Amino acid sequence: MAATIKDIAKATGLGLATISSYLNGGNVREKNRIRIEQAIEELHFEVNEVARGLKTNRTRSIGILIPELNNIFCAEIITEAEEVLRRQGYAAMICDCRTDVHREKEAIDFLLHRRVDGLLMIPSGETGASVQRFLRAKKPVVLIDRKIRNLDCDCVLVDNKGAVKDAVNRLITAGHREIGIIAGPEEMYTAQERLYGYEQALAKARIPIRDSLMVRGDYTIRGGMKAMRELIQKNTDLSAVLVSNYEMTLGSVIELHELGVQIPEELSLIGFDNVEFARASTPRLSIVTQPTKEIGKKAAELMLLRLQEDTVSGKKQKLRLKTGFVEGNSVRDIKREESLERTKE
Repeated sequence: MAATIKDIAKATGLGLATISSYLNGGNVREKNRIRIEQAIEELHFEVNEVARGLKTNRTRSIGILIPELNNIFCAEIITEAEEVLRRQGYAAMICDCRTDVHREKEAIDFLLHRRVDGLLMIPSGETGASVQRFLRAKKPVVLIDRKIRNLDCDCVLVDNKGAVKDAVNRLITAGHREIGIIAGPEEMYTAQERLYGYEQALAKARIPIRDSLMVRGDYTIRGGMKAMRELIQKNTDLSAVLVSNYEMTLGSVIELHELGVQIPEELSLIGFDNVEFARASTPRLSIVTQPTKEIGKKAAELMLLRLQEDTVSGKKQKLRLKTGFVEGNSVRDIKREESLERTKE
């Protein structure tokens, strides 16, 4: 017969309240913790999570919903978030909706039926109708990387506008004027922010904004290849390109290699994310980097805070984290070359 909490109480001489507090993650005295853990091991005691969940209305599980499981940005975030949650005794239930709003709705229904305690989510769509069901059920939601209009919940974001403004300014400082951008889908929050950053940087430098220099992709490798080809075909004077996510950066590099375009001699390039890929490229790419581990950590900590407070009401937190930049050899310094030429003359 399986051991019960009463058997642990008998073996340790401790009260049921103390043992229950330990089993539910509460604080107990160190000497009591040691006695309880020894008894659990000797009696082969196992917590009945189903029964505990029915009693407490908590399953100690968190749903994590992402657009693409094979996306390195998503993978790094959920790896860190899962680690933080696991250390606090929560299991993660991960769903991949493949950037499909219908699959996203199905995944939310699935997670609600599995009675997860909360939802960490990188949204695929721009509406929050499905997510509202979590909030109506008094379950906390933390959005990652993207905001949804009219949805009042915690968010962990990065400074997308600032990141792109900085990258474009680096190209301008190097003497580039015909600067293209491969932006993301029009309806996506991150894509909108990054395109705003591009336009603001050009406007501040009084460089005309040309529609032909702005091409949208779908945040995939194939989308990056197609967008880069379109940029080159439309703009014979193109001298530099900023690519606004990792998959499209990879696709752009593939396309340039297939077209025989030399980086940076014929075209300068700044990409997004994945330091390892940037280092392995020839030449080494200059890239904008996002703090994926910190994003995952902060999102999980916000979720734990909401669960600890046992409320979804109150003022929501909007955390905005700084991006970084890794300098490579993929940007041609036109100003420096012109200065050297003048010196020779």
